[in-house]
Amino acid sequence: MGAVADTIAAKLTTAFSPSRLEVVDDSHRHQGHAGHREGGESHFNLLIEAEAFAGKGRVQRQRLIFAALADEMAGPVHALSIVAKAPGEA
Repeated sequence: MGAVADTIAAKLTTAFSPSRLEVVDDSHRHQGHAGHREGGESHFNLLIEAEAFAGKGRVQRQRLIFAALADEMAGPVHALSIVAKAPGEA
């Protein structure tokens, strides 16, 4: 992983203590599109499973994640696709 992906993983681990976390740089698929940068690390796919999401809806979960990653979303990250689950959810 690159520096931005490492920072995303570290911040989400600190904020949510996830039982599962996958941060995938998907920037190569967005070459020539808005927000793409040479070297990547502008578009990410995120899968996170954490107890902190239990009882919360999809929008609430996304807001929590965006709050934890506010600096990254304001800077190097152009797009973040999120799948956020509580343990045991399909």
